[in-house]
Amino acid sequence: MATHGMIDLETLGVEPDSVVVTLGAIKFDPFTETEPHTPLYIRGDIEEQSEKYNRTIDNNTLEWWSKQPQKIQDEAFGDHDRVTVASMLKQLNKWCVGLDYIWCQGPTFDFVMLQHLYKSAETPVPWNYWQIRDSRTLFKMMPQDPRKAIQEQLHNALADCYYQAKCVQQSYKHFGVKQ
Repeated sequence: MATHGMIDLETLGVEPDSVVVTLGAIKFDPFTETEPHTPLYIRGDIEEQSEKYNRTIDNNTLEWWSKQPQKIQDEAFGDHDRVTVASMLKQLNKWCVGLDYIWCQGPTFDFVMLQHLYKSAETPVPWNYWQIRDSRTLFKMMPQDPRKAIQEQLHNALADCYYQAKCVQQSYKHFGVKQ
C-alpha cells in the first residue's frame, strides 16, 4: 500500500512569509479508492507568527476573508486550540513519517510557505524535494476539475485536503495509473 499525504494551508496572505492560520493534512493511497485517513488539523498562533517570526498579514487577504461566510470565518479565526509554531512543526513532522510522496494544490503556495516557516523556526523540512507532487496540474489534465463534483466545504484546510486526496484517487483511476 502506498502512503501519500495531502497538505493544505489557509493563510493571511500569498507571500512565502504569510501567517499560517490553519494547516490540514490527510494520508491516502492514490492507487485505490480507500478512504483517506490519519487526518491532522492544526490552528496556528497568529499573534506568535506575526510577532516572534515576523510573518506578514496582507490587507487584501483579510478583506477576502471578511467576505467569506461567517461559519468559515469563525473556524479560521476562532481563538480556541491555537498552537505555537514549534508545536505545529513537531506535529507535522510526526505526521509525515512514512510518506512516499506529499501533495498540495500548487507547490508554489503551500510548500513554499511551509518551507519558509520551517526555515524561520530553524527546523529542517520533513520531506525531500523529489517527494513533492502537485494536484493542481493533475486536475487540469482531467476532462473537468474533479473537485467541482464532490467538494462540499471550501476554505477549511482539512476538508480541502480530503477532497483533493479523493480527486487524486479519481485522477489516477481515470488515467490508469498503477503502482
